[in-house]
Amino acid sequence: MLFASDLDRTLVYSAAALGLTVPDAEAPRLLCVEVYRSAPLSFLTETAAATLTEIASLPPHEARFVPVTTRTPEQYRRMRLPGPAPALAISANGGRLLVDGEPDGEWDDHVAGLLATDCAPLAEVRDRLRATADPGWLLKERVAEDLFCYLVVDRERFPADWADELATWAGERGWTVSVQGRKVYVVPRPLTKSAALAEVVRRTGARRVLAAGDSLLDADLLTAADRGWRPGHGELADTGWHAPHVASLTTRGVRCGEEILAAALAEVRAHREGHRG
Repeated sequence: MLFASDLDRTLVYSAAALGLTVPDAEAPRLLCVEVYRSAPLSFLTETAAATLTEIASLPPHEARFVPVTTRTPEQYRRMRLPGPAPALAISANGGRLLVDGEPDGEWDDHVAGLLATDCAPLAEVRDRLRATADPGWLLKERVAEDLFCYLVVDRERFPADWADELATWAGERGWTVSVQGRKVYVVPRPLTKSAALAEVVRRTGARRVLAAGDSLLDADLLTAADRGWRPGHGELADTGWHAPHVASLTTRGVRCGEEILAAALAEVRAHREGHRG
């Protein structure tokens, strides 16, 4: 069994995304799992950390935890997730398959071949962004692994119709657009989490896949799974996305990460007991 989960705003949360609504004295204890520029950046609850440690510590023949993220390998390595380090991880939205923390060359070559033939070049997309983004709301423009690009924007000033227009333009050229918090991702259509997941399944021989995710970039990951969970926040919740085998949770914020991990562990235990029976 594989538990393939998105990280940011699914299991792990920034201070701005915690979504705590209880009085401070009743807030859950938090574990910091990422430091950036000498400051704490990402958290999960201590209860979630204990559950993730239990899942990640299971023997590979029972279950594997596979982080699946749009982060670059460098950004992923900043995370100090609880439990043993995952042997396999998917980063750069499926563009990089990490084996013991290092990019797999065979997968890199496969992805490069797809992008060379199935979508417009990255340079064309970046030219469009530079020509249309307004300095009044644009904070940063970044390229990830020479695979895709994203903007960091001021959400209070950022016009939603700009993203809609970009999505139409990009779609005609084989690219997709996803808005996640302050970031606007523009990603080649062949670059998917589910494609990398299929490779992980092929290599491990997994017979059942659990998945979790909150954004439109996670939709294909959830669709490819046998069982999944979608938080009560994020693009998927906002657009009403659903699938019969994916639980649409109502919990929002860091508590949802706790709920997802508990549900995944329950599935793993039930699967294990079923085999013993």
